[in-house]
Amino acid sequence: MRVNRRVLDQIDSPISTAYALVSPPEGDPALLDLAQAAPRYPPAPVVVDHVTRIARGRHGGTYTEVPGLPHLREAFAAELSRDYQGSVAPDNVVVTAGCNQAFSLVAAALAGTGDELIVPLPYYFNHDMWLRMTGIRPVYLRPGPDLVPRAADAEPLITPRTRAIVLVTPGNPSGVTIDPAGIAAFAELARRHDIALIVDETYRSFRGTDEPAHHLFADPHWDRTLVSLHSFAKDLAIPGYRVGAVVASPEVNRQVCKLLDCVAVCAPRIGQEAAWAGLVHARGWRRARARDIARQRAWFTAAMAGRPGGFELLSCGGFFGWIRHPFTDRPTDDVARDLVTRYHTLLIPGTAFLPEDQGMLRVSVSNLDRAAVGTFVDRLTEAGRVLGSQDSRALGRSG
Repeated sequence: MRVNRRVLDQIDSPISTAYALVSPPEGDPALLDLAQAAPRYPPAPVVVDHVTRIARGRHGGTYTEVPGLPHLREAFAAELSRDYQGSVAPDNVVVTAGCNQAFSLVAAALAGTGDELIVPLPYYFNHDMWLRMTGIRPVYLRPGPDLVPRAADAEPLITPRTRAIVLVTPGNPSGVTIDPAGIAAFAELARRHDIALIVDETYRSFRGTDEPAHHLFADPHWDRTLVSLHSFAKDLAIPGYRVGAVVASPEVNRQVCKLLDCVAVCAPRIGQEAAWAGLVHARGWRRARARDIARQRAWFTAAMAGRPGGFELLSCGGFFGWIRHPFTDRPTDDVARDLVTRYHTLLIPGTAFLPEDQGMLRVSVSNLDRAAVGTFVDRLTEAGRVLGSQDSRALGRSG
């Protein structure tokens, strides 16, 4: 049979490609898995207890309303209103099966074949994959030397086909956080050009501060421009429950629900109930986990300051570190393969997040405890020594 050429020409999942290098992962006790970012701890006990009760009930496996459980939408709207010092109503919330689905549905609601979305580099690979597979053109916004995208640099990229600007903050893969003033500048730019500003806030709880990530929800007309995307996976340690959210105007959400009804009907009830329990009853637990991740980032940043093996940390935030490897004459995919096959260290090559090879690697810092940070540094040091000397010998022979 024939398959869709746009899908056929797209890359395979970078996560699956990375894990295919380790067969099977549990067969390597020395493996330092820094590929997929997911909490290594269980959900809060109150969440587990609530889910258990729901699962045993007669409605535990039934559908919910398409936009989600009313009590979850109410709880999340209340939390956003409180945390952002703004106004978000339950009608502004549609619950989705994860934030990837939230982005996919919003992109499909806003843009069609041949339309454009402005996407800062480095991009989150699933965003780029989805746009290309659906015939939407990603237009790349290159950041400054600090890796922070700027609204002034985005304006020249806007065309009559532009439908939205996409921001991910804190970034995946870079970890870079755009400050409230920077986000406000993008919102103003989007307003002037009558396009949407899509802000993926998956890692909002891991910014190292309780201050609002932005002040857009304080604008009574925020829903004319802003579409805010959320995930409960990292915040509540429930990635497999598949629950996220779109926060937008009721009219945009109406279009999102048309799409959601076709692809999933609704997000899984059990995931929605878990999210509700976490929002309402596990706020202190969530803050404690965010502090834990902040400590891990601090350990990692301090350990990388010496550039072990020549590997340089360019940015670190949220769940991620973004590092440059020292092997300028080697493809990054080969470097990543050597790191896992020879040094038992699994990373995602930066080629998954960029249109060209810039010698970058993504590290899931959230997977590192203090001892593992030391192990990681030792392995980078050894890799830099051995692989670097091999490159030098190869260059000598070619000369």
